[in-house]
Amino acid sequence: MRTPRPAAWLGALALAVLLPATTPAVAETSATIMRTIDTDRYDPHRSTARSTAEALFMVGDTQVALDPDLQTVHPLLAKSWTVSDDGKLYTFKLRDDVTFCSGKKFTAKDVKASIDRWLDPATKGVVKNRAGDVKEIRAVDDYTVEYELSQPYSELLFQMTQHFHTIINADQVAALGEDFGVKGFDGTGPYCFESWEPRNELVLKKHEAYKWGPAFYANKGPAKVDKLIWKIIPEDNNRVAGIQANQGDATQYIPYWAVDQLQANPQISVTKAPSYFWTYFVGFKITREIADDIEVRKALNLAVDQKAIAEGPFFGKAEPAYAYIHPDVLDYDKKDINTSLFGYDPEKAKATLDAAGWKMGDDGFRHKNGKKLKLVAYSFTNIWQQIMEAMQGDMRKVGADLEIQVFDATVIWGKLKTQDFDMFTMSYPYVSAGDAMNLYFPSENRPTPNRVNWADDNTDKWLSEGRAALTPEARYEAYAKVQKQVHDAVVWIPLVHEPMFVAAGPRLKPIAAHGIYGAGLYKGLGIELK
Repeated sequence: MRTPRPAAWLGALALAVLLPATTPAVAETSATIMRTIDTDRYDPHRSTARSTAEALFMVGDTQVALDPDLQTVHPLLAKSWTVSDDGKLYTFKLRDDVTFCSGKKFTAKDVKASIDRWLDPATKGVVKNRAGDVKEIRAVDDYTVEYELSQPYSELLFQMTQHFHTIINADQVAALGEDFGVKGFDGTGPYCFESWEPRNELVLKKHEAYKWGPAFYANKGPAKVDKLIWKIIPEDNNRVAGIQANQGDATQYIPYWAVDQLQANPQISVTKAPSYFWTYFVGFKITREIADDIEVRKALNLAVDQKAIAEGPFFGKAEPAYAYIHPDVLDYDKKDINTSLFGYDPEKAKATLDAAGWKMGDDGFRHKNGKKLKLVAYSFTNIWQQIMEAMQGDMRKVGADLEIQVFDATVIWGKLKTQDFDMFTMSYPYVSAGDAMNLYFPSENRPTPNRVNWADDNTDKWLSEGRAALTPEARYEAYAKVQKQVHDAVVWIPLVHEPMFVAAGPRLKPIAAHGIYGAGLYKGLGIELK
């Protein structure tokens, strides 16, 4: 027996028949990106964190963009540029069709205001050296910027591709004050800052007007999804399970043990960045007793099995490192670096220690002049614990005692500013040899990030020459000298060059991974539903 229909229902049906048909609303599309940690603020001038960069690349733009080959610079907010013969004046011609998410028109005044704020001591900006030695930034007219340096900076364009050079809305900075990058960020990127719940989720919405994406994207804009939700999922297992169960749509934070598993799943795509420069190393503080002995440093390098580390903690996905930087990076010295100083040769390590007077004792460790061959290493948690335990075993085999002290991310950066350790762990991104060498080896950068306390007049001179070089050949020659010098001094133990993978779940098309400073999704213009 049929249930009688209520009169109200029949009336509504009759009304629907009489009214003209309407186009149904298009459902909003969204994708969830899973990552491990958050940042303290989304401010390009106050944070160097990868978690800051990966969002700012999406909500903001730089004047120029870096190709996935990590060698080629493309137009972005600047459509063209010229450089003076003396390398001190860059003139950028800007696009005239760009708007911020707020609707404000982008002009040269925004470029000037962004760099001026970065360099203002009141901002307490970070890594200002990546802006070069700025003399003055001038907005010549609405769409012309003159970027004048006190001395040439050969890598300025490469540095300008990084998130530190994101163009900001100075009006919003003035309005929000200390809450800029916390309560809002008005950028020109393909996505707009909608909301942020720290340590939980960041929500970005599509910038409808966006159409100026870099040349290497098939899609120049607008974005293909309406919303991106960045979720903090610290646990490896939960991210892996989440992307397989459609609880998350994309992640670059794939534990190495899960790469093969995800690649074998026909519903999931895993892509690898064509170029990616992120290297793991252990450094010696060479001003400390024992660590100041180059023969000890040579021996301990030879004691460490990089291939086993690449196969073990990295499950065969990383590349063993026998130099401080990747051989494919811009200005790598392919001629003079003695890579035989690095690599597993325990017998040679023992012979080196024997010749240096470090004799094996009854306790299984070496001693010299009444001192035990013991070094204290400060290390991060996570994968570093496995790496350091492997190194500890390797060093024990040649008679060296490695004491590992592990700290979490909230503590270790303060610890690494001290002089209380012999060795330290670090991994870092870079886009060129000069980028890496200028970070870790200028004497003025002691004690951090030059934690090895390297101080050498020639190094400082060559770094200065590389920065001021007016030709690629001159830049290479200067940085090659630095590379040879610091490699010959074996102040690091290079371990592995890390790869970059991006996984897209069942709802998404494959996403081309980008290797820029660890921000694998870059602008997010390649994120698209199937």
